[in-house]
Amino acid sequence: MFHADPDSVRQSLTQMLGLPPLSGLSAEDRGISELVLAEVLNNVTEHAYGDGGGKVAVSLIEGPAGIRCLVVDEGRAMPGGQLPADRLPGGPDTALQDLPEGGFGWHLIRSLCADLTYGRQDGQNRLGFVLPRQRTLSSCDGGT
Repeated sequence: MFHADPDSVRQSLTQMLGLPPLSGLSAEDRGISELVLAEVLNNVTEHAYGDGGGKVAVSLIEGPAGIRCLVVDEGRAMPGGQLPADRLPGGPDTALQDLPEGGFGWHLIRSLCADLTYGRQDGQNRLGFVLPRQRTLSSCDGGT
């Protein structure tokens, strides 16, 4: 558990990556885990709490499909009480220089996680997801 502000998020994420279960992942899986957790925790800081900050708790449990994550905060609920739609900003004809700076986070989270769930209970946001382990070709075909 830590305070949802940029410095505490950065420090806590570094600590999480240095301890099991994240420390036991391959470099690629650790990088993906860091990216997803940073995006989720920064969303909590910026959108659930805004300027005031507040408590956030992260649980990480290793399982057969990957690392099950639960992020709990007491900030504002998601708009409409549900996860944002999986849409990229801009459209197929949007020039690279015209793309917005933000708006890619939920698409990124959805594309790198499994079993993404959101609910609000007793004044708390509860975001759950699994960080799947990536498989290389050699691990999928027995190394041949």
